[in-house]
Parts: sequence; structure tokens; C-alpha cells
Amino acid sequence: MSSLTHLQNDFQSFLLRGDAAVEAHVVGTDRVPIATRLGIYGDGYCARLIEALQTNFPVLTQLLGEGDFDTLATAYVRTHESPFFSIRYYGNALADFLAAEADYAGAPVLAELARWEWTMTEVFDAADAMPIGADDLGRVAPAEWADLCFDWHPSVRRLELAWNAPQIWKAVTEDAEIPEVTLHPQPVQWLLWRHELRSYFRSLPSAEALVLEAARAGQPFGELCLLLCAQFGAAEAPARAASFLRDWVGSGLLTAVR
Repeated sequence: MSSLTHLQNDFQSFLLRGDAAVEAHVVGTDRVPIATRLGIYGDGYCARLIEALQTNFPVLTQLLGEGDFDTLATAYVRTHESPFFSIRYYGNALADFLAAEADYAGAPVLAELARWEWTMTEVFDAADAMPIGADDLGRVAPAEWADLCFDWHPSVRRLELAWNAPQIWKAVTEDAEIPEVTLHPQPVQWLLWRHELRSYFRSLPSAEALVLEAARAGQPFGELCLLLCAQFGAAEAPARAASFLRDWVGSGLLTAVR
């Protein structure tokens, strides 16, 4: 290991965990001792990462309160390096951290809320693409429909949540009355996406969740209809498939048919 790499590792270890090995590389004076010199960087680095977490998880910050969120964020910073060039994306593992840490695992809605906020950030930051319209589908020949596959907007995300984290998030962002924390009888499937510079989300019926995931995996329209046949029977499946497809196009979820 080169001397520069060794210095960088010691400095990073100090920033993240307060390790003292880096002091051997620092020159102090009576006016500005080593601890003061290092504290300028150490305190500032931690504070900047905590600020990034507050920015990326504003609802979680508000629910916990500034003091409790600062405690959470400090614990996360001490155990998680920033793996991205941009601080905008710091906090990608906060949901897993909340689910695993003993101090927070007893309130699993916090992990789901963090996962929800992070996914909303991904939706907002995803690349843009031009969605197709109903006219694009109208140009597909009847004989081609069974083999038709779809390309999806880059912002499309799916989540399965056991708690009412989305409803809590919505209430906080709209400054409305916050509902009580609720565990659903069965996990709820959620669809999140961006259309015309706005982010959207909605819950998914189980049948739609099944065919949507199959479509995103590349299965053609004919296979989607077969999946729905197993759910609703041959007589009802075509109408269900057409309804789902119409909603997907109208919501701007699809960018190409092939």
C-alpha cells in the first residue's frame, strides 16, 4: 500500500469512525493543536452527510424530530461510507439499517418509510423518456398482438409494503392529520412513476401486479393474457388485459411497443 493510500485510509477512518491513526500524519501547533485541525474536517464531514440524509428523508426527519433523527443519522454515518460521487444519493442503505438496528427494528414502519422516500427520490431523478400514446397501439396489426412486448419508462418502480408508510408520507407532505401506524392484513403492492415532471403512485391489485411484473420482465402480451386466464377465466381475461394496458398507456408508463 502506498503512503498516499495509507494516509487516505487513515483519514477516511477518522472521518467515519473517529479513529486516531491519522494523527500521526498531522502537524499541530500550540495555537492550533492536532485535535482542532482534525475536528474542522471531522465535524464538517459528518454534519454534511447528516444534512444530506435530512434532505433525502424529509418526512422521516419530521416524524422523528430533529434530535432523534440526528442520533439516527450520526449512527448511520459512522457505519456507512458514501459510495457515490454525488452526495445527492447518500442514504441508499438507510432502510436496511433501520430494519436491522435493534434501536429501530421494533418499529418496522420506519424502515418502510425510508424505503418509500428513497424510491420516490429514484423516481424523481430517473432518466426521462417519451411515452407512447393510444395511437401507437392502434397501428399494431391484429396478428402481431400476441407477440407484442413493451418498454417501460425509466422511472417505474415497484414496492411491496406491509405498513401504511405511503399514507403517512402523504399526510406529512400535505400537512394533514397523520394516520395511526397500521399493519395491513396482507402486504400491499405499490407502483411509482414520473409523468410530465410529476411523480405519481398508486396501489396495485394483485392481478395487475402479476401481469405488470411479467410485462416488465419481457413477457409478450399473449403470455400476459394467459396469466389473466388463470385468474379470471378465458371470457374475462381479454377485457382485463385491455383495461390494464389502457391504464398503463394513459399514465405514461410505456415508452415503446415491439
